[in-house]
Amino acid sequence: MCRHLAYVGPPVTLAALLLDPPHSLLRQSWAPRDMRGGGTINADGFGVGYYTHAGPVRYRRASPMWSDSALPELARVTTSGAVLAAVRSATVGMPVTEGACAPFHDGNWLFSHNGRVFGWPSSVAKLAERLPVTDLLTLDAPTDAAFLWALLRHRLRGGADPAEALAATVSEVDAAAPGSRLNLLLTDGRRVYATTAGHSLSLRLDKSAVVVASEPYDDDPAWRPVPDRSLVVADPTTHTVEDL
Repeated sequence: MCRHLAYVGPPVTLAALLLDPPHSLLRQSWAPRDMRGGGTINADGFGVGYYTHAGPVRYRRASPMWSDSALPELARVTTSGAVLAAVRSATVGMPVTEGACAPFHDGNWLFSHNGRVFGWPSSVAKLAERLPVTDLLTLDAPTDAAFLWALLRHRLRGGADPAEALAATVSEVDAAAPGSRLNLLLTDGRRVYATTAGHSLSLRLDKSAVVVASEPYDDDPAWRPVPDRSLVVADPTTHTVEDL
């Protein structure tokens, strides 16, 4: 059911985050340690979003991360101080396309979903009625993750606080589709916002950087598990973990 991570800190190469660690996101694409709710590998595409002086740039593919011959070269020469990346395990019946791969994007925001909306799409049809028709017609893909992004993005565009927007989105989807797995990950390149609802998440802080990830990518003792049903707000110097 997907794996994702977000990093904010001093500029590092993409390879240092995604390829080089012993349990990197690349390894998690074929050997995840903590998959829940179905699925054994994350082979249905991947995406990397990284921030530049001109804003976020995305590199997405519908193929497994391990099969992309261009990624290693790109990752070793590209540096950034803020990154959001994900590998995908598609829910049965949902398309395997580049547009279905996180990160989703709007302005300075990047977003990812690890999980599943139960009863999709009928369970959340009433929630869709509140969205502008144009938003529904221009979803990146007909998937639960893209729809969750539309719900969250609508709140952000309306001026909602990002943490409150995340919490409210989880709450309304959980009420409409009980038992859904809703680990959401959001960043503006300066701060990371995340929720845990049905899947694992870990937080790592040092003096100058923060990483929020589905699974630790190494054995550094600085990693801390985030309790289920939590809301995380973190930057390189501060963080909070609150109950959803």
